[in-house]
Amino acid sequence: MRYYEDLQPGQRIRHRLARTLTETDNLLFSSLTHNPQPLHLDENFARETVFGGRIMNGLFTLGLVVGISVPDLTQGTIVANLGYEQVRHPHPLYPGDTLTVETEVLAKRESRSRPGEGLVTLRHYGRNQDGVLCVEVTRTALFRMRPG
Repeated sequence: MRYYEDLQPGQRIRHRLARTLTETDNLLFSSLTHNPQPLHLDENFARETVFGGRIMNGLFTLGLVVGISVPDLTQGTIVANLGYEQVRHPHPLYPGDTLTVETEVLAKRESRSRPGEGLVTLRHYGRNQDGVLCVEVTRTALFRMRPG
């Protein structure tokens, strides 16, 4: 976990966790979110697309990128996520791919309305096992400052 003071613009954090994506992940997430998109669920349909097979649900991979960052970045020090911007999926992820994540600190400033807290803008990069960028998102979060 990192407090507001521990984060500096330009800093990069390579997250230790990695996650191999499964067909079950795709099926469960798509079902839980009522998303019947055949690109995620129907191999025969997906095989005939430019992707050549089922791809992982983009909202699942976005959430996973943020989740992988938690132990190294925000566990116990974040107050709230304030917004997500510039979400990109430049390359699909497939069942069986392994996702790794790196975070870059873009900017920070002390909160004007909440003493002891500060806003930090982060960019998360999610890559597959070959190092190909698959998910990118900019996120602003409200962090706690170090006590005392």
